[in-house]
Amino acid sequence: MEKSDSYIELSANDWLKLKHDHEQRVDDLLRVYLNDRSHQKKNPVMDFLFEYYHFRPSQLRKWTPGYDVKLHFSNEADLPKLKELKVDDQKAYLDLNLLREKRLKSAVWILELLQASASKKPAFGCFGMHEWAMVYKTDQPRHNQLPLRMDDADLASFVESRPLICTHFDAFRFFTNEAVPLNKHELSRDNFIEMEQPGCIHSNMDLYKWAFKLYPWVSSNIILEAFEIAVEARFIDMKASPYDLEDYGLEPIKIETEQGRIEYKLAQEAIFKKAEPLRNKLALFYEHLIQSRIKSVDYA
Repeated sequence: MEKSDSYIELSANDWLKLKHDHEQRVDDLLRVYLNDRSHQKKNPVMDFLFEYYHFRPSQLRKWTPGYDVKLHFSNEADLPKLKELKVDDQKAYLDLNLLREKRLKSAVWILELLQASASKKPAFGCFGMHEWAMVYKTDQPRHNQLPLRMDDADLASFVESRPLICTHFDAFRFFTNEAVPLNKHELSRDNFIEMEQPGCIHSNMDLYKWAFKLYPWVSSNIILEAFEIAVEARFIDMKASPYDLEDYGLEPIKIETEQGRIEYKLAQEAIFKKAEPLRNKLALFYEHLIQSRIKSVDYA
């Protein structure tokens, strides 16, 4: 591996191995899920990650080196099939001049979000109540194909017995109308950045979204690392929910009990610790990407 200017240069052998290893890792992660999906079997964890986030398994598998890598090659047919890839003197790299202004503005917003949330003290203690607030006093629960662990009256009584302190707007916006005024914080798209904090399990799950949003400029190793954290976070999210998921092999984290709340908090803290270095790495990557894009225009 060599470094020239702001680029890391990889030999054909090195990057072909990285590409193969990435594809193999994705295949291992998704083999069972994709087989089940081909037989129309639902999965409340994995379905969410591909339907809510709108990044298909095939996209996750498609390797990208990221904006700051040059690939040496002898056979052009081996190169990743990316329309942003430029070939020059037996080297291939993502041409930053093809990063559109709209996506650059998106990158600036995402960087602000990542830096703001990383600078805050993590808050633990919501105990995953957002999923309960999404089914509070409604005839149309968010995942209506799944059975609930409590009847409506007991569920409502439990929600009313606990403080709702959600800080993540993209969870809050799915609260039922009756649950919205119970939340401690008034959340909106306008105060999204202000309210985000790194202890939130959905904020850490969203690192996956902020990684793939700038695909292919963000490298696949970062995207896949974020995906693996998102999978783990989503499992915790659903296990702590009011849904009965034992048919899917998920034992509940019973946050309606003291022991369950302790279990949830420990899991939430573990996700934060795992996601913290990724959040910082992703912010640094975005910062360098934005600076490099601006320089590429200046020198054009």
